[in-house]
Amino acid sequence: MLTKRIAIALSALLLSSVALDATARGGFIFVTNNSAGTIGEYTTAGGTVAASLVSGLSNPTGIAVSGGNLFVGDFHNLRVGEYTTAGGTVNASLVSGLNGPAGIAVSGTNMYVVVNQPTGSASVGAFTTAGGTIADPLVSALYSPINLAVSGGDLFVGDGDHDAIGEYTTAGATVNASLITGLSSPYGIVVSGGDLFVANQAADTINEYTIAGVPVAVPLISGLNGPEGLALLGEDLYVANAGNGTIGEYTTAGATINAALVSGLSSLWGVAVVPEPATWALLAAGSGLLLALRGRRSAKS
Repeated sequence: MLTKRIAIALSALLLSSVALDATARGGFIFVTNNSAGTIGEYTTAGGTVAASLVSGLSNPTGIAVSGGNLFVGDFHNLRVGEYTTAGGTVNASLVSGLNGPAGIAVSGTNMYVVVNQPTGSASVGAFTTAGGTIADPLVSALYSPINLAVSGGDLFVGDGDHDAIGEYTTAGATVNASLITGLSSPYGIVVSGGDLFVANQAADTINEYTIAGVPVAVPLISGLNGPEGLALLGEDLYVANAGNGTIGEYTTAGATINAALVSGLSSLWGVAVVPEPATWALLAAGSGLLLALRGRRSAKS
């Protein structure tokens, strides 16, 4: 009985430690360097993991992360490639034959890609994360779509020519092609709960709206430098500033955490952020304990 009580107490202590570790841990930032043809990886503390985690791309643009894999719009190679977050190639031509693949969003096993064809014939295509085609085009007759975000059954698509964001269902139906207007080159879009955050590349701002299109804070953040990529982790926004080669970190309330969290980068476009996996996994079975160290990978330990 005493052994069992000690085991239970130790289990509680270790579980508490695991919870604290999970709360305190950071994450990893993946960014496409358009002119360099690379994907770089950095920590959310601003450290460099691999400046050229993936190389040999041709004007990489949008990037999305799902599980342990990255999905990247390889613009001039007319394809979407898939890579691991460790930099390994899964399939460099996961989806090919696309005319200017730009923004990418992933939801479950579905992947949505902006295909930036000539004005008026651009579209959003729907594919599986295994590379299968669901509908191409899913949404058509767009003007200059740049990026998009998916939330539940809705797609929010930034239209550069019309300086607007349109809302569509993931089945391809139009909800409101002019949900938000009066923007200035809406390059980055993320959704957090009932809020929509938009990076205005030409205005150097980030605006906040409800997903119904109602302004919350316009602007929420100003004084940026060509923000093109926008990502969210918890209550923090990560902004890729193409104008000065930095990634800045801000709260969703608009406060500046670090305007130059990462600097010295080249021709940024898309950005994605993932939390660092929990370090410890604990299994308590009766009076026995099994501790297993689960590192993300040796390069990150």
